[in-house]
Amino acid sequence: MRRVSALVAATALLLAACGIDRGARPQSRAVNVGETSAEPVPSSSTTTPDRSIAVVATAEVAQVAVYDEPQAAERARALDNPNPTYGTTRVFLVKEERGDWLEVYLPVRPNGSTGWIRRADVSLTTHTWRIVVELAAHRLTAYEGKEVFLQAPVGVGTRATPTPGGIFYTTELIEVLPSQRSSYGPFAYGLSGYSDVWYDFAGGDGQFGIHGTGDPSSVGRDASNGCIRMTNDAITQLVQKLPIGVPVEIRA
Repeated sequence: MRRVSALVAATALLLAACGIDRGARPQSRAVNVGETSAEPVPSSSTTTPDRSIAVVATAEVAQVAVYDEPQAAERARALDNPNPTYGTTRVFLVKEERGDWLEVYLPVRPNGSTGWIRRADVSLTTHTWRIVVELAAHRLTAYEGKEVFLQAPVGVGTRATPTPGGIFYTTELIEVLPSQRSSYGPFAYGLSGYSDVWYDFAGGDGQFGIHGTGDPSSVGRDASNGCIRMTNDAITQLVQKLPIGVPVEIRA
């Protein structure tokens, strides 16, 4: 099931961070994606996740407290729910479960940051989707379990504005309005990572993502400011199936 939120009046800062035109500030609609292909996790589960199964924590409170260690006396930070930029529900990819605590990947700088949150603040679901991006090969492969669902060419960052490598996850899905699709295609996934070059880009904070493009000639080569570009047909195929909270491994 998929629910579309009200029109986001604010700038789509994710897209501004990786667009063709630095001055462009596309408007968009944020899409709250339902639990497609996801299964709830029993509240009594305390096992370390099987790496072939993604465990996604969906915030159930207005602000998720993040700690450096389980049972730390003071929180290290707090993340608002919904995400204030898009109005979408805050999600995390779980790295480890330890009783009432979860170690999760955080959508913050520096890339690869993790922290501990209380299990009581979230609900858990699982799925078997994952994405691998090979930068040198300009290729994205989406897997459902061990099966390849989609393999497609992609455009990636240039030498001056490289696409970061590492482990990330999809944080939100943005439906781009028609007036902006010549640059970004019909959809864009926000990722939990940030550019190593851009810290302030067209009003955004340098978050990067995976999106379509109105310039198919840019797919298959180094062409972007750090984002991963797919053909519009390819990203539309992903949108039809993938939940939010999909692990994305970006390799050299």
